[in-house]
Amino acid sequence: MQTYLDFEKPVAELEGKIAELKSLSSTDQAVSIDEEVDRLSARAEEALADIYKKLTPWQKTQVARHPQRPHFTDYVKGLITDWTPLAGDRKFGEDAALLAGFGRFNGQSVAVLGQEKGHNTETRLKHNFGMANPEGYRKAVRIMDMADRFNIPVISFVDTAGAYPGIEAEERGQAEAIARSTEKSLDLGVPNVAIVIGEGGSGGAIAIATANRVLMLEHSIYTVASPEAAAAILWKDAGRAQDAATNMKITAQDLLGFGVIDGIIAEPVGGAHRKPEAVMDSARGAIEDFLASFSGNRGRLEIREHRREKFLAMGTQLG
Repeated sequence: MQTYLDFEKPVAELEGKIAELKSLSSTDQAVSIDEEVDRLSARAEEALADIYKKLTPWQKTQVARHPQRPHFTDYVKGLITDWTPLAGDRKFGEDAALLAGFGRFNGQSVAVLGQEKGHNTETRLKHNFGMANPEGYRKAVRIMDMADRFNIPVISFVDTAGAYPGIEAEERGQAEAIARSTEKSLDLGVPNVAIVIGEGGSGGAIAIATANRVLMLEHSIYTVASPEAAAAILWKDAGRAQDAATNMKITAQDLLGFGVIDGIIAEPVGGAHRKPEAVMDSARGAIEDFLASFSGNRGRLEIREHRREKFLAMGTQLG
């Protein structure tokens, strides 16, 4: 069953009428509704396209958080074969919010990292809504170390509101774990690409998104703090999240203009959740382009320097 966001009400009404007509037709074979269904379907598609042409930053935030949006495990299932997840940081335990392992992309060995939010109440609790503890980031470092040792490219799928801010996480060294993961991402001698598939929140995202190429899905967001948290900090009012989203420039389009990201992956009209297969194809193409551009004779030092210069250049062109 399709879940509609508040600004999609016109589309919801039209698609609701289509569903009613189809239900009527199934109970009364004498009633022909094809022409009316086609007319309403065209209107619904037109309304959806019109809405998604002019989404505000806050509306994009809602799309990025859509409960039916494809998550990390969906991308692994759609893009990676021979997937072998690895568990534990060899220091404390396993963290289910950040998943990591090895597999093959188009036959090539790759290391894959990403936050998993979960799809229902049970899996959301299991994966802590994609908010990793320190052991999650230490696991990421362990996998990146292995990838670096065996000359295997790294692919990261970023989707988190931020690292888990609980007391236990702080006691186990959350900030240090994030810093070590960021450091390892920068120090890799193998190419790495990061794709923000939903939310890219704070250091929890940066820890696995410090890559040679950083991409965002068209309706994803990437931000130093969630709009709600920023509003609470700036105006002592989380209710002003919409204002914060607008002023922080968190959309893929804004961040491409600032040089924070390197490209945007197009989504189907209505968002990735409406046609997951289409967005998988687009992501596959982007990863293929990245791997092709870093194949050949690039040495480890050159790959590392490419990443270093990319991040050092951020902000230097802004007047």
